[in-house]
Amino acid sequence: MTDAIPAATLVLFRERDDGPPELLIVERGRALAFAGGALVFPGGRIDAEDEALALQLAPGDPIGAARVAALRELIEETGIALGLSPAPDAIKVARLRAALHAGEPFGALLERHGVTLTLSALVPFARWRPAHANMRIFDTHFFIAAAPADATPIADGTESVRAFWASAATVLAEADAERASLIFPTRRNLERLARFASFAEAAADARTHPIETITPWIERRGDAEFLCIPEGLGYPVTAEALDRARRA
Repeated sequence: MTDAIPAATLVLFRERDDGPPELLIVERGRALAFAGGALVFPGGRIDAEDEALALQLAPGDPIGAARVAALRELIEETGIALGLSPAPDAIKVARLRAALHAGEPFGALLERHGVTLTLSALVPFARWRPAHANMRIFDTHFFIAAAPADATPIADGTESVRAFWASAATVLAEADAERASLIFPTRRNLERLARFASFAEAAADARTHPIETITPWIERRGDAEFLCIPEGLGYPVTAEALDRARRA
């Protein structure tokens, strides 16, 4: 089995008074090797600096590095700062983002700007680790969180070419109409998220279901092959025809 790259993804919720909550979605650049052109949630790989920072902030948390990576990637990809205390203003967030893009270590930047991370802002939601033949396999921790007030995403123009708010049902409808592309894990998670009327409902559901590493498998059913995931982990749809599923 190919070694998986540790990664983290964050599903950010924005509540609305007149409809279901909206989620923060980014569109990946079409030239990217992994999920090029697809709509995904902000996230990326866990690096050594994330591991080191997690040991300082949450030494007893086995997924602390994933939490750090999710918050860092949110800043890098969308310019939204979550879980920082005290909450930075827009100018400070822009400086943090520019410095991260320049390759400066996250921990040193936080110390320089006098802020720390509140990792408890993230609620664990799922963990996916595909096993198909692909140049990159990610072992990804999914988290959910409530968006800061007036959070306005701005795509970084490289990995993400667009960043926007939309309900889970809207994104699924766009994909069904072939106006958007979704990889298999994103589609399954959107189907699960579309059931919730609030972040509180989603968080309660996440705490109800066990978080087990999901590795999809291929199963023949009648004359067709399906890509499947286990039952009992909170997902309303657990199989998709293999010839329709986008895996990377």
